[in-house]
Amino acid sequence: MGHWALVINSSPPASPAPSSPHPPLPMIYSDFISPQTHFYQLTVPFQLEGGETLTGVQVAYRTWGQLNAQADNGVLICHALTGSADADDWWEPLFGSGKAFNPERDFIVCSNILGSCYGTTGPTTINPITGKPYGVSFPEITIRDMVHLQAVLLEYLGVQSLQLVIGGSLGGMQALEWALLYPEKVKAIAPIAVSGRHSAWCIGLSETQRQAIYADPNWQGGNYTLDAPPNQGLAVARMMAMSTYRSWDSFTIRFGRQYDASEQFAIASYLQYQGQKLTERFDANTYITLTHVMDRHDVARRTVPNLSDYESVLRSIQQPTLVVAIDSDILYPPVEQQELANLIPNAQLAWLKSTHGHDAFLIDMDALNEILVSFVQSLDVPAS
Repeated sequence: MGHWALVINSSPPASPAPSSPHPPLPMIYSDFISPQTHFYQLTVPFQLEGGETLTGVQVAYRTWGQLNAQADNGVLICHALTGSADADDWWEPLFGSGKAFNPERDFIVCSNILGSCYGTTGPTTINPITGKPYGVSFPEITIRDMVHLQAVLLEYLGVQSLQLVIGGSLGGMQALEWALLYPEKVKAIAPIAVSGRHSAWCIGLSETQRQAIYADPNWQGGNYTLDAPPNQGLAVARMMAMSTYRSWDSFTIRFGRQYDASEQFAIASYLQYQGQKLTERFDANTYITLTHVMDRHDVARRTVPNLSDYESVLRSIQQPTLVVAIDSDILYPPVEQQELANLIPNAQLAWLKSTHGHDAFLIDMDALNEILVSFVQSLDVPAS
């Protein structure tokens, strides 16, 4: 599927006007979707890499700026595991004149990924065949499925080419696949804090988190009810994840061995708070679905002539590539970004130096912006 025409489901409009400012399908987590979000509903079934099809697929998305006459000033932002299409919220310091994402120059798009619970079809969506939420029956999906659905949206919006595809963590996985699936449409990519394939370390951590959810009595094999979700299991999974999103220095400097007002360690209170916070805004089946997607991430898992192994696949990426490594990242350690930069022919490695670990790309945003601005300027992107 190397051409957008292979995944088009309808003709693009004359201008990138949203199909609907309101979701045509009922959503459980609508309170966490900004009023600026638009929704596009496919008119034909969407085929997944695994062979199954989804009908009535809906995509939630945001845009900033205007598409130029050549339709070639697109910038695609891909979000991470529990993120949403509201990139100007979680990456706010990167938006604006002179910033990495400049609405005066770029037509910026960020869509909620397939399988999420913030407006795009996923486990919380009503299955049009049964009239009930998909839940645990939601089919197995991949990073490539997410990218192909984004391509359908961009075709609808009239975008002919992308100056840049960028994302951190799960978003970085999407950026890599964009370069491989649509090389003629993508001018440059910037994968941040990610690898070309999930390591045993990451897979083990994901499985441990899933087992915490499975152990919750409310899990019920994934067939839980809205009024009794497996919140304790999801909270514990989030606590585990947060411990890998930060670093030894980060926790030591911020919490040390301090106690809070309730006489428990401050770090314990912090992790409990983060776990509880996620249960209020995210779905357990969605978490299970997306962590499995990440575990299956492997750019070499494809059947392409003359691309027989991992190194060959990465060497086939010809676009200018900015690989951003975080020096304190324990989830995707810098050795993985160094490998990407060494194998991708036109890649450069940039260091985001931080004590905050993996989450630094969502914390040290001013420093990240400087790195990205320098890269974008090096591409000599013409103003629209």
